[in-house]
Amino acid sequence: MKEKINEFLELWGTDLWDSTLQTFQMVGISLAFSVIIGLPLGILLVLTRPGKALGNKYVYQVLNVVINIVRSIPFIILLFFILPFTKLIVGTSIGVKGVIVPLVVYTAPYIARLMETALLEVDRGVIEAYEAMGIKTRHIIWHVLVRESRSSIVLGLTIATIGLIGATAMAGLVGGGGLGDLAYRYGHLRYEVDVMYITVILLIILVQGLQSAGNRIAARLKKD
Repeated sequence: MKEKINEFLELWGTDLWDSTLQTFQMVGISLAFSVIIGLPLGILLVLTRPGKALGNKYVYQVLNVVINIVRSIPFIILLFFILPFTKLIVGTSIGVKGVIVPLVVYTAPYIARLMETALLEVDRGVIEAYEAMGIKTRHIIWHVLVRESRSSIVLGLTIATIGLIGATAMAGLVGGGGLGDLAYRYGHLRYEVDVMYITVILLIILVQGLQSAGNRIAARLKKD
């Protein structure tokens, strides 16, 4: 058994390590850009609702429709659909660099909706109390809305990150790199079953670790 493991690691260890790093790279970069886009969008969705501080039904409806449209497109279809746009932005449509744009386009609206849900959970009475004291909207956003909902925000980001990992695996179909690409090229196309199994195990460990970490951080923030 030990000999088989050593033989497997000698044959595939470097590829597995490189693919794992590529997966982390894709998830990290895409998540960062998605949060930068998605969090403000989620806040805007809440504030432009009728009856809210910046209530504007036209802005809200446009944002709502656009987010719903993007979220309704399966990632694999979105990946191919925006290939020209991806190539225009980053100069390529393959490799780690080539999947960042579709990953962000796919994840940012999802994060926006999760953020909207989290922010709407904040007690309306708390917000009204700060408004009655004359606190400006921008201060209420960061010191009340975001602070009061930070536990839910962490859980939402955890869910989004796990979904993003699944999307990076599908990106392997267009040579996006990462564990998904390794599983597809060798595990599926070349019938290297061991590679497929190990890839799945690594993805399970990664997802379980992220979910556990997210749950602990959210629980700690809720106590604070």
